[in-house]
Amino acid sequence: MPTKNRASLKPSRRPSASAKKPTGPGAQSASLSLEGKRAPAFSLPDGDGHTVALKELIGSRNLVLYFYPKDMTPGCTVEACGFRDNNDRLRSLGANVVGISADSLASHTKFAEKHSLNFPLLADPENKVTRAYGVYKKKSLYGREFMGIERTTFVIDKSGVVRKVFPKVKVDGHTDEVIAALKELG
Repeated sequence: MPTKNRASLKPSRRPSASAKKPTGPGAQSASLSLEGKRAPAFSLPDGDGHTVALKELIGSRNLVLYFYPKDMTPGCTVEACGFRDNNDRLRSLGANVVGISADSLASHTKFAEKHSLNFPLLADPENKVTRAYGVYKKKSLYGREFMGIERTTFVIDKSGVVRKVFPKVKVDGHTDEVIAALKELG
């Protein structure tokens, strides 16, 4: 059975009126709660060591801001190459692409060069921006729990408002989903 449908197999539980919503780094809805709101501001270094701020990335163009777990891993490579291969289409729809992970600048440079990436990768080694966007969460792999980045994409309009959030991204076909969201922005 595809992993895509696992969530639908879980019984739904309604929280009691007094139940608190989860907050902090493990909150499940933190990234989705940004939809329709102003994107959190940030300034991070790119692979060339230049500081890139959100305010420089928007204004004249929309922004596809994607967060990914780790350079050089299979899923992250497929996702990055999908954005690379469709960058002309994304740009023709008025959008720039930027990736963010907690990897170092050296790792980003190696990853970008190896796969001829045509968009910037920003380094957030302290996970300040990943926390602000609600994508730094408790994860589980082979029964081991750890904190990490949940693969998530944000479509941010020219005025800095988050118009669409894609949480728990499945990399196959993801670029087409992003393109459809950009077409809806017009």
